[in-house]
Amino acid sequence: MIKNEKIKAAEVKLTGLQGEELGIVPTAEALAMAKKLKVDLVCTSLHESPPPCRLAGAGAVRQEKEQAKKQERPAKVKELRLTPHIEEHDLEVKKSQAERLLRGGDAVLLKVVLTGSKEGAQAKALLEELTKALAPYGKRQTGIQQSGKQAMVQLDPL
Repeated sequence: MIKNEKIKAAEVKLTGLQGEELGIVPTAEALAMAKKLKVDLVCTSLHESPPPCRLAGAGAVRQEKEQAKKQERPAKVKELRLTPHIEEHDLEVKKSQAERLLRGGDAVLLKVVLTGSKEGAQAKALLEELTKALAPYGKRQTGIQQSGKQAMVQLDPL
């Protein structure tokens, strides 16, 4: 992303602060307009002639860079382990951890470790409760899977 005086083109295709098209303008005039409004002139692509540029506040440019970094990073699957006999407070802590991970863009694998053969139904009920509570932040990738000594479900971020 090229900003302000680093733009070497003679003319630019200018877009305003609210996204309105201002047409093809000499670069010097576009820079003067940006200085008058106390914003930056940002070139979005160098592959076109004249290059498309827009007026943007410094905070908006920084925020776009951060969003681009987040989108570049592949989502990781983070695993949270639970037991069917979890205390209420511990369950809230795990729920807030899962919420934070989902908001951060990572997928969450909720795994309930079973010790006895009769805990399967309890584990499924626990996973159902957690997926309903985390519905605003993530959606199920699969249904609840139970195999051997564990029951699990994966939630992907929205």
